[in-house]
Amino acid sequence: MSVYVDDVRHRFGRMIMCHLWADSLDELLATVDAISVQRKWIQGHPTLSFGKHRYASWVHFDISLTMKDRAIARGAILTDKYGPVEHTSRLQMLSDNPATAERRRGDAGEGYIHPGEGSPHDAAAD
Repeated sequence: MSVYVDDVRHRFGRMIMCHLWADSLDELLATVDAISVQRKWIQGHPTLSFGKHRYASWVHFDISLTMKDRAIARGAILTDKYGPVEHTSRLQMLSDNPATAERRRGDAGEGYIHPGEGSPHDAAAD
């Protein structure tokens, strides 16, 4: 299990923010407790988040660069801006959600060309 921070830089007032997330909620909350970020700032959690933050697409915290340094000192893994996308994709692949299972099987819809199948126009030319 791991905790991650990305290298994005989003302005929020006078602060510069980035994202902190983890493989498990327990790990994420332990990290924010250790670096002195208030738990109320969690985003994307169905019960712990409040208001519009409940509807974030993934469970994470927006943290300042100072908190990022603390998290890294505590063992968080630094990722690039695509780290959250990779993380959420991995979670979806491991999910039992039926909609996700469809994507895993490769049912990308009509017109999708699976690797190695060639173009639909190739079949018409035969």
